Amino acid sequence: MSRVIHRPLTGRQRPSANTRLTSSTAIALLLLLAAEGVTLLQLGRLLTWHIAIGLALVPPLTVKVAATVYRFVRYYTGDHDYVERGAPHLILRLLGPVEVVLTASLMGSGLLAYFWHHSGHYDQLMLIHKASFVLWFGTTTIHVLGHLGETLRHGGEDWVRRRRREVPGSLARQLLVAAALLLGVYLAWWVYPSVAQWTRG
Repeated sequence: MSRVIHRPLTGRQRPSANTRLTSSTAIALLLLLAAEGVTLLQLGRLLTWHIAIGLALVPPLTVKVAATVYRFVRYYTGDHDYVERGAPHLILRLLGPVEVVLTASLMGSGLLAYFWHHSGHYDQLMLIHKASFVLWFGTTTIHVLGHLGETLRHGGEDWVRRRRREVPGSLARQLLVAAALLLGVYLAWWVYPSVAQWTRG
């Protein structure tokens, strides 16, 4: 097992490892986003959960964005293996940086609105949060549909025994995804009591 874990990535395995990481993280994010979407149906009653789940999204989102940016940089700096692997459709490439900015705006404004809810900037932050959501939802829908096939094909490969050995580093990628999710759960658990007190007050 140790030889499988520590064997270095070579050639086409490097972009394959990146794809596996982004795809498995994307599946985790889709589940969390689905839960966050449920809170929107009754935001008045579920505001506490909305904020807590939003905070739980931050670590896996960070992993997903970092892995995607890494692939972007490798491709556009001419890394042979990433260039040979190819790039997403032009529309998805153009939307990528826009989606990163909108995601940062959405998450940042939401978190600041909570942590600074006693300040005079709350209304402005919530306006940014709502506007960001509308734009983010549109770009994310295109992004998810555009990458859905890749995500479903590769998202479970590091978690299926017979596929793990094909690309070294599966355990490290599993641990990274699991750590991001656990950190998200911890952040949600940590903030939940104070959010509940604020929303009930």
